[in-house]
Amino acid sequence: MDGVGSFGAGRAGAAFDPFAFIQQPQTILRILSWIFSIVVFGSIINEGYVNHGSERLYCVFNKNNNACNYGTTIGLIAFLACIFFIILDIKFQQISSIKDRKKAVMLDIGFSGFWAFLWFVCFCFLANQWQRTTPDELPLNQGADAARAAITFSFFSIFTWAGSTVRAVQKYLLGTDMTLFTTEHIDGNPPVQPYPTVTTTEPNDTYQSPPFTENLDSTAPTYQVPIY
Repeated sequence: MDGVGSFGAGRAGAAFDPFAFIQQPQTILRILSWIFSIVVFGSIINEGYVNHGSERLYCVFNKNNNACNYGTTIGLIAFLACIFFIILDIKFQQISSIKDRKKAVMLDIGFSGFWAFLWFVCFCFLANQWQRTTPDELPLNQGADAARAAITFSFFSIFTWAGSTVRAVQKYLLGTDMTLFTTEHIDGNPPVQPYPTVTTTEPNDTYQSPPFTENLDSTAPTYQVPIY
């Protein structure tokens, strides 16, 4: 009974079904975000730097190394975060404490929402620097495909991380109703079954004689006060 239906998960300790897990919208969003992050930081690392006219490497985004560093950092952290949250989703059903489940869901909401914002900044930053890049800086369009791929998948990542945030909020709303759980369930301790109480009922008499009274004998002689 501990943690039944809390925060969108089933009974704690239930068997893990990998096929049902992969088909969940949350898992699909995680996998897409993971793939998009690989494309972004992989494109920048492999073809995002050119050495036009010198031995020094320059970023293809208007020779602004900050743009390449930002895209690489955001993509790499997103790649690791997706792996972490996929593992957390797998282990989520094994968490018996409702408080721990709540912390996990709140972490998902905060990180996913914040990273969706950072992907929006990344898309705007890279698109702006790419717009300012002149053809002379990229002879034969060297690195152009990598730059376009990084910008495109940065844009897609905004929606996948925003979708993960929405799904996490839905899980949080499902877990806010604590009326079905006792304090033992919330603390993660096994509930203690109380001893059954036996209630006894006594028959109520319609008439009860007052205490310390005896039935008077009507045949007993009465006492008369002597007259002097």
